[in-house]
Amino acid sequence: MKTLRRLIHREALFAVAFVTAGFLALFFFFDLVDELRWVGSSGPGGYQLSHALLFVALSVPSHLYELLPITVLIGTIFVMARLAQSSEFTIMRTSGLGPWRALRTLVTLGGFFVLLTFAVGDYVAPLADRAAQLVKTRYLGRLTTGATGAWLKERQEDRSYAVNVRALTAQGGMVDVRIFEFDAKGRLASQTRAASGHFGREGAWTLEQVQRSRFEQRGADEARVERLDAPTFEWPTRISADMVAASLLKPDRMATIDLFQYIRHLDANGQSAQRYEIEFWRKVFYPLSCLVMVVLALPFAYLHFRSGGIAGYVFGGVMAGISFFLLNNVFGYAGNLQNWSPMLTAAAPGLIYSLLSLAAFGWLVLRR
Repeated sequence: MKTLRRLIHREALFAVAFVTAGFLALFFFFDLVDELRWVGSSGPGGYQLSHALLFVALSVPSHLYELLPITVLIGTIFVMARLAQSSEFTIMRTSGLGPWRALRTLVTLGGFFVLLTFAVGDYVAPLADRAAQLVKTRYLGRLTTGATGAWLKERQEDRSYAVNVRALTAQGGMVDVRIFEFDAKGRLASQTRAASGHFGREGAWTLEQVQRSRFEQRGADEARVERLDAPTFEWPTRISADMVAASLLKPDRMATIDLFQYIRHLDANGQSAQRYEIEFWRKVFYPLSCLVMVVLALPFAYLHFRSGGIAGYVFGGVMAGISFFLLNNVFGYAGNLQNWSPMLTAAAPGLIYSLLSLAAFGWLVLRR
C-alpha cells in the first residue's frame, strides 16, 4: 500500500504543480499587461518597467492562494482519470486498494494542500501584498482607497473620535489627518487637522502642521471657539499602524490574526464588522476546500473509458472549480448585503461541495 500511496501522491503533486504553474503564468501575463498603463507615469521616483515586473511578481502569492483549490481539483481529476484510462487504477484495486483506502490516500494528500494554502494565505501573501503596495507607493504615489481614504472610530472614556487618514506614504507616515472629537452628548467638541503625521510611541500619534479648533458650549445658544496652530501635536490613541493599513487594504489581503484584531477594534467602537467577519471565516474555511476538491476528484478513477475522455473530464473539473470560486464570491456579497451569519456564509460553499463530493463518491464508488 505504501508504494501505491507514493505513486498516487507523486503523480498528483506533479500534475497540480504543472496546472498551477500554467495558471500563474497566465495571470502574470494579464497583470503585467494591466500594469503597463502605469509605466512612465510621473511619481516620486518614476514608475518603470522593472517596478511593474516587481509589483506583478509580488502579486503571485495572492493568485496562488486563490487558485490552489481549483488547481488541486483539476490536477487530481487528470491523474485519477488517466489512471482509470490506462487500467492502472484497476490493477491497484485488485492489489487491495479499496474505496476507503483510496479516499484516505487522497485525504492525506489534501491535508498537505490545506497546510500549504493556509501558509500561503496567512503568511506569504499578506507580506508580499504589503511589499507590492510599498513598491507602488514609492514610485507612483500614495497608498489610499476610495475618495476620502480610511475612516476609523475610537472611544476614550466618555468621548468618541472619528478619525480620517487620507493616505499612507511609502515610509509608513500619514497624510492629511483629520480627527473629530465628540462629547458624551454627541456634540462636536474639537476638530484637529494635520498635514502629516506618524505613529510614535505606543498609544500616541505625532501630528505635524496642526490646526486645532475646540468648541466650548457656554449656553443653549452660545458657543466659544478656541483655535490653535502648532508645529507638532501628540494625540493619545489605541489605533495602531496595522489598523490604519487594514482599513486601506482589502480584507482578503490581511492575515487571519490581523483580521481578528481589527474586528475586535470595530466591535469595541460600535462599528459594523460584518464584511470583515465574513472574510475572517472565509480565510478559516478556505484552505479546507482543498480536502473537498480531492474527494470530488476520486470518483473519476472509477469511470470506465478508454480514449478521448480525459479532456472532457478535465474540462468538467475546470468548470467545477470556477463554479466554486464564483459561489464563494456570491455568498460573500449576499451575506454582507443580507446580514447573514458570517460563519455560515463563509462555510456554505464548502458544505455544498462536500455534499456533492460525498454523493458522487457514494453513487459512483460504493454503489457501482
